[in-house]
Amino acid sequence: MLKTIVKKGSYHDSVVLMLLTNQISTIEGVKKVSIMMATPANKDIYRQSGLSTEELESASANDMVVVADVDDDAILDVIMEEVEEFFKKQSTSEGDKKGAESVKSWDKALGKLPDANLAVISIPGAYAALEADRALDEGMNVFMFSDNVTLEDEIKLKQKAHEKGLAVMGPDCGTGIIQGVPIAFTNNVTPGAIGIIGASGTGIQELTTIIDRLGEGVKNAIGTGGRDLSTEVGGITMMDMIEAMESDDSVKVLIIISKPPAKEVRDRISDRLSNFKKPVVTLFLGEKPEYHEENFYHAYTLDEAARLAVGLVRGEEIKEGKVDVDDSQFFGAEEKKTIKAYYSGGTLAGEAAMLIKDALNLKVPPQKAEGFMLKTDGHIVVDLGDDVYTQGKPHPMIDPAKRIECMQDAIDDASTGVILLDIMLGYGSHEDMAGALLPSIVELRDKAKAEGRKLFFVATVCGTRRDFQSYDEAVSKLKEAGVIVCENNKLAVHTAIRAIGLDFEEPAKEIRKKTVAKIEKTEVSEKLIQLLSQKPKVINIGLKSFAEVVESFGCDVVQYDWMPPAGGNVELIKVLNFLRNYEEFAIDEANRSVIAKVVASQPVIKDVVPAKSVIKELNEGKAI
Repeated sequence: MLKTIVKKGSYHDSVVLMLLTNQISTIEGVKKVSIMMATPANKDIYRQSGLSTEELESASANDMVVVADVDDDAILDVIMEEVEEFFKKQSTSEGDKKGAESVKSWDKALGKLPDANLAVISIPGAYAALEADRALDEGMNVFMFSDNVTLEDEIKLKQKAHEKGLAVMGPDCGTGIIQGVPIAFTNNVTPGAIGIIGASGTGIQELTTIIDRLGEGVKNAIGTGGRDLSTEVGGITMMDMIEAMESDDSVKVLIIISKPPAKEVRDRISDRLSNFKKPVVTLFLGEKPEYHEENFYHAYTLDEAARLAVGLVRGEEIKEGKVDVDDSQFFGAEEKKTIKAYYSGGTLAGEAAMLIKDALNLKVPPQKAEGFMLKTDGHIVVDLGDDVYTQGKPHPMIDPAKRIECMQDAIDDASTGVILLDIMLGYGSHEDMAGALLPSIVELRDKAKAEGRKLFFVATVCGTRRDFQSYDEAVSKLKEAGVIVCENNKLAVHTAIRAIGLDFEEPAKEIRKKTVAKIEKTEVSEKLIQLLSQKPKVINIGLKSFAEVVESFGCDVVQYDWMPPAGGNVELIKVLNFLRNYEEFAIDEANRSVIAKVVASQPVIKDVVPAKSVIKELNEGKAI
């Protein structure tokens, strides 16, 4: 029986509510539960989950809704006691922290930090583009952690940013480092002479942490978002940041990383990089380069890209690491064992799929359907960070539940010889993911042993020794449980492949003379050079934890405690943003349709509208 509790005007960010949902789901008698804000997008998720109710449908975007499937009404009291206790602890915890100063409007945020140059946005995707547009109007660069932003909005925002000499990083941008300051899901990485521009989150994390553990550092790592190198977007952010990185004297070596890009975009970027004044390492995932060029290096794996960059900084070759493992117990190829790989992010999963296909001699293009990067003859590589798994649910970096469920399914397949996984450390990630997964790993290992089956667990830990979770402790825990722990993802995948009796070869690459393409140089933006040359001044719109981390690195930060204005009505919010640019606004044929909804709901609007009063009334919900 579905029961609904609506908390009017109680706005909380999505990550907090996901963690609360996890906690409530453990209560005995709760068969299914979901706790979200009643935004239009979240209402769709409720419907798809079979949890839609009449009370939910009538709630507004500023209302928190608990929908639970319970047999006993008394369970509702237990649920609400847990909810109240959860938020009480949250409030106490936040009160103990120094924390960035909080405001509740753009005007107040800009009043507190008028020279802010970076907006970090982590609110629901339906609203993120609107707030990003406002940030650009205020002369700020945008880091958009939010996903579910339309392609049309992304193109408009990036074109607008380019025209203003600014950058939009994202949407769905999980990771960034600016002047050594970590943004969003990022590790604590030593600042240094290497710059990175990447379309991915976990890929950048893997690169930066390998570089850190090799003893070098990263000054700036810019995420562009996964669609930036698509035909439609055209690599706007990446091309602009390449120009800025070339002018950044602190960057001695540049790494470019991307999931498979559109060919025409990839070629345009490659042509520009052939003219780059500093050494460049490229990694276009899925390509298997057979040679390097002078000061223009082409990597096959993340590990190779990191080692090349470190070697270029030091002027010496960096050898590949080794895995300390007894391979005498590995399977033979004739046993036809399979690999089941479960990853937190798309780039590491994509690299694993690429290497396994290489070992299997599969000549198929990169693929991704329902989160699967590879699904063939019992071999599985899954990106558990894909939207299909995270919509309305916690990301696998912060919640082990989905990965545990997948591992339990893997053990039921008699062909499974290796379970391969990543452990992501750093800001935003679970405080002890290794510890959270270990009980299930031990249980499944013992179950296989009791059935007379061999089963290898292979893992890579992506992190640095300054990450709060403790890199060495995570590695030690896993090894003590019999997990084969590898220094990086490439070595982990290679070990998993060897464990089932297969292997692949990497070509020894010669260095050829560089082919320099003829290009039209564009002028570098002074605003982007400024972004890369000083600690950012941040207005954080959404997750408070992002503001806390940035502040701990010495940055000026204002926390904008955002709530959906105009009752969450996207069309009315667009009107607010439109009216914001005018002190007085005369209705004519060109704009009549734009404000038709406002006119319909607020008949007192005359031929000339004082924009401030309309905005005030709409924000207060009077015109809805």
